Amino acid sequence: MASKTILSVVDPTADEQPAVERAAWLATQVGASLELFVCDDAPDSPGRPVEPARLEQAREAALDRHRERLSELAARLSAGGLDVTVDARWGRPLDRGIVAKVVDAEPLLVVKDTHYHTGLKRTLFTNTDWSLIRSCPAPLLLVKPRPIAAEPIVLAAVDPLHEHDKPAELDRAILAFAKELTGALHGQLHVHHSFDIGPVLAAIAGTPASTMAVPVEEIAQAAEAEHRKALEKLVSDFDIEPSRLHLEQGVPHEALVAQAEALGADIVVMGAVSRSGLKRIFVGSTAERALDRLPCDLLVIKPPAFTLSDHR
Repeated sequence: MASKTILSVVDPTADEQPAVERAAWLATQVGASLELFVCDDAPDSPGRPVEPARLEQAREAALDRHRERLSELAARLSAGGLDVTVDARWGRPLDRGIVAKVVDAEPLLVVKDTHYHTGLKRTLFTNTDWSLIRSCPAPLLLVKPRPIAAEPIVLAAVDPLHEHDKPAELDRAILAFAKELTGALHGQLHVHHSFDIGPVLAAIAGTPASTMAVPVEEIAQAAEAEHRKALEKLVSDFDIEPSRLHLEQGVPHEALVAQAEALGADIVVMGAVSRSGLKRIFVGSTAERALDRLPCDLLVIKPPAFTLSDHR
C-alpha cells in the first residue's frame, strides 16, 4: 500500500453517500488522505444546438457547483481530522472518466457505492460498476448501504489450483492486500477456497464404463486432499490461522456467498482475471455469479501486471 490516498467517487445525484462515509472511515483507519471526486457525464446539450463557448460556460458552471458541494462534504470530514481534497471533471462514458482520474491520482484504493434491489435482496450493478470491475487499475471497493463492524471480517477468495484461469500471482496479490488491510482495520482475515467435483463425476458418467458404480466418496476425498494441500501452500507465507482457512466442496459461487453469510463478512476480496490467454480482463464466472448475491462490500484486485491495454 505505497500510495496513501483513497479516492471516493461521489454520486452528484444522491443525497446519501455511503461510499464517502466508508472511504472516510477507511482513511482514518489506515492513515490515508481522502479525495472526493465527481465525474459528470451529463449530455452536452438539452437536445438543441448550443454555441461551443456557451456550452463550455455551462459545463464550468456545473463543475463549480459540484466542487462547492464537495467542499461542503470535505469541510465536515476535515473537522474530524482528515486531510481531504476535492476534484470534479467531465467524462463520458462515466467509467472512462473515473479511470482517467485513477490513472492521474494513482490512489491506494477507489471507493464507489452500489445498491441492493430491495425486492430480491440482490445488488444492482450498473454498467459503470461492471466496467470499473474490469478496467479500474487500482483496487476497487464497491460499498453496499449497510453498516460495517468496527473490527471487520475480511474474506479473501482464492483459487490455488487456478482452475478458473486465475494466475498464481493474483492469488498472492489478493492475500497481500487483504492481510495488510485487515491489519490496518484491526479485523479478522479469513481465506476461502471451494472446489466442485461435479464436472469430474459428469465426465466419468459419460465414459463407456459409466455403468459401474462411481466412487464418489473416494473422488471427493482425493479432491479435498489435493485442494487443501494447494491452499495451505498458498497461505504459508501469510501467517493465516488454520481455523480461518475455509475449504468447501460445492459450486464455487454458491459456496462463496454461503461462506460470507456464515462468517458475517464485512468485505469480500476477490480478483478479476485474464481469461484463456486473452489480454482482455474478465471478472470470471465464479465472481460474476457471486457479485450481486454477496451480502457485503466487494473489493476487486487486478493481476499485478494489469495495464489499461488489457481491457481494451
